[in-house]
Amino acid sequence: MANYFVEKLFLCSMKPLLIYCYDAYCGWCYGFSGVMNQLVNNYASKLQFEVLSGGMVIADKPAHVGVMANYILSAIPTVEKATGVKFGDDYTWHLKNPDQSDWFPSSEKPAIALSIIKETMPTIATFFASDLQTSLFSEGRDLTDDEAYRHLLEKYDIEPDGFYKNLKSDTYKQKAYYDFSLCKQLKVTGFPTVFVQAPDETFYVVARGYTNYDTLQKNVEAVLAKIN
Repeated sequence: MANYFVEKLFLCSMKPLLIYCYDAYCGWCYGFSGVMNQLVNNYASKLQFEVLSGGMVIADKPAHVGVMANYILSAIPTVEKATGVKFGDDYTWHLKNPDQSDWFPSSEKPAIALSIIKETMPTIATFFASDLQTSLFSEGRDLTDDEAYRHLLEKYDIEPDGFYKNLKSDTYKQKAYYDFSLCKQLKVTGFPTVFVQAPDETFYVVARGYTNYDTLQKNVEAVLAKIN
């Protein structure tokens, strides 16, 4: 695992690497996405950035949205109050009307989509991950449906035929599952989790769970000072 991240460091003059472990179906990550986007914008000259999909909702046989509907509905007010995000009516409809919903959530397809972006347009990866969550939690798009991604292809001027071919390829599926395994090797037990990796391969946790921007920035600055 360490060698993978060390290789990333050498790509950009040994800048420290910030590793954001998230999952497209994680509501707390949705709340945290604005914080991460702000950090990317402010620290592009000081850090490299890597987004890893965590595989939070993976099963041989995906469960219907109704299985977790009541739990998620009960958690939404807490997430909204703590983070300031809003969960859209088109999303919560599926939680409130599970008997009418055809959703079977799975982290696999959004992780594959992110793997494609990380390889072809790496500078937008964090923003694309954020957009995936907006698509789900605000707009109520089903991320297991190929059409849920089309508006993002238009936004980022991504050629649709190539994207959809890659979305169904074993190559990018393997990359997605490799991200899942990296999160496990990093001993991530919840999302979001953020690390900074120093050039000497030391890992520092700078966020575990939702963290506001001021706290995250303080933690990052402390690590950078220690590294330097």
